[in-house]
Amino acid sequence: MADEPIGAGPVHLTLRMGPHLTRTVPAEVTEALLSAQITSTAGERSGFQLAFDLTKKGLIGKRLLPEGFFDPKTRVIVTISVKGTTTVLLDGLIVRQEVGASNQPGQSTLTVTGEDLTLLMDLEERTDRYPNLAPSQRVERILARYRSYGIDAHIIREQIQQPPREQLRVEYQTGTDLHYLNELARANGYTFYLEPGPAPERSVAYWGPEQRLGQRQHALNVNMDSNTTVDQLTFAYDGTAREEPQARVQDPRTRDVLLLAQPDISPLRPPLGKLATPALKRRTLAGTAKKELGQAEAEALARAATSADAISGSGSLDVVRHGYVLRPRELVGVRGSGVTYDGDYYVKSVTHNLRPGSYQQNFTLSREGLVARSGTVRP
Repeated sequence: MADEPIGAGPVHLTLRMGPHLTRTVPAEVTEALLSAQITSTAGERSGFQLAFDLTKKGLIGKRLLPEGFFDPKTRVIVTISVKGTTTVLLDGLIVRQEVGASNQPGQSTLTVTGEDLTLLMDLEERTDRYPNLAPSQRVERILARYRSYGIDAHIIREQIQQPPREQLRVEYQTGTDLHYLNELARANGYTFYLEPGPAPERSVAYWGPEQRLGQRQHALNVNMDSNTTVDQLTFAYDGTAREEPQARVQDPRTRDVLLLAQPDISPLRPPLGKLATPALKRRTLAGTAKKELGQAEAEALARAATSADAISGSGSLDVVRHGYVLRPRELVGVRGSGVTYDGDYYVKSVTHNLRPGSYQQNFTLSREGLVARSGTVRP
């Protein structure tokens, strides 16, 4: 998504729909749009809800709705344009429609709810085998099935190598493709999600560690008088969130059981806080003794990494006031909240709330430690 300031220009929303390939909806549909809510969360399926004014003699109620224009599995693409820069906020499928009929003039509504294109990966259960394929190679093979929807794959090889050995074990998939992709991600401390764009009808399926490196977004300012850009911001430190995994493996020759050393999570979660929070809980991982060493090490690393974020934040902002669109699954700086909680955070989720003349965002942040590692953030 482009890093263009939006304070000096209006935000324009464009809606495209169609059964597989899409086209811009009639102007009357866009004019009838009352609100759009789009939620994007790291490691989860994005969702949306669009509400339309349903007048008796309008195009939607008279022709489009009975013709199936808003039926489930219809593809929906929402883009916003700011100062000539277009950003794709959503590429998904309708799963539900609701009609609210009212006796009051202008109060009847059509509401459609849906999810991003990973829904396609969760519609059919299958049984498949993957002889001599590492986890990342299995992911690549699965995602190739969805290229016709413009889905490109961005796959990061697993941190701990798990060489496939067909003579000892053949990996099987049971369930939907999405379930298996998430299962492989969790086993390696990774995340899987779909990023819409960069152009309409194109998207990127990402399988890899949370992206906690690179350029930060423009800072979220709180309690800074005229420089404040965030309406509210709340932080919490959950002492029971972080776990110390206990994983044991058995030597197949001697039958000796060994306790694995605690893994270094920095390759998966580069630290964002100066003072790391301690792990108050110990968790024994079940079934690792029967697994190969690489698989057991990967599972221990995954558990340690995914439980590391004991610090969380949540808040809301007005996009025009902030001056930029906050993007999920990237880093952002915070200032004005005090020494303990200022600094860089990973944007865990963002909910876009669009109405005529209004663009609000709710967001959640996370990191593993207290106190900023640097004295400055990107303004």
